[in-house]
Amino acid sequence: MKTWIGLLVPLMLMGATTVPAEELQGRWRIGVGANYWVALKDLDEHDVDEDGFSYLASVQLRNPMAGIGVDVEMLPDRVGEDAYAGQAYVILGKAVYAGAGIGITLTDGEFADEPFFSFRAGLDLEIFPGLYLDIYGQYRFKDRADLKNEDTDIDLDTIFLGGALRLSF
Repeated sequence: MKTWIGLLVPLMLMGATTVPAEELQGRWRIGVGANYWVALKDLDEHDVDEDGFSYLASVQLRNPMAGIGVDVEMLPDRVGEDAYAGQAYVILGKAVYAGAGIGITLTDGEFADEPFFSFRAGLDLEIFPGLYLDIYGQYRFKDRADLKNEDTDIDLDTIFLGGALRLSF
């Protein structure tokens, strides 16, 4: 809970500042994307996929050198079941950027006991005025994950290669 409070306070402070509407124009970005993910540990003994694709919807608030982003990701057949991951990032940089984030996974109607953390680095390029192509690599880690009908905990550290198209407004 403390982690979520630590994440929400900066977001509320950004929203509480009085900024004229014309200054916010072009800072908001909304888009969709896809990821290819690979689990770093061998999961053969658990009879689950070790790689796959995920799809996401994304919203960002950017200024010239920093920003925040929120993604909702759909991971079909992630460790045996469909999962959804909500995640928030702090982003530093412009065309070349790095970010750190936190998220939580919803699987089979239940939230994970613990959040996951991730680091992201990428290229965010304006390919047409107001249209951005974001290509990134991401490392997502979590201490442990309990699988349904399994006696052991497994490590779900995962790397992602992804991309998103975002429209600025």
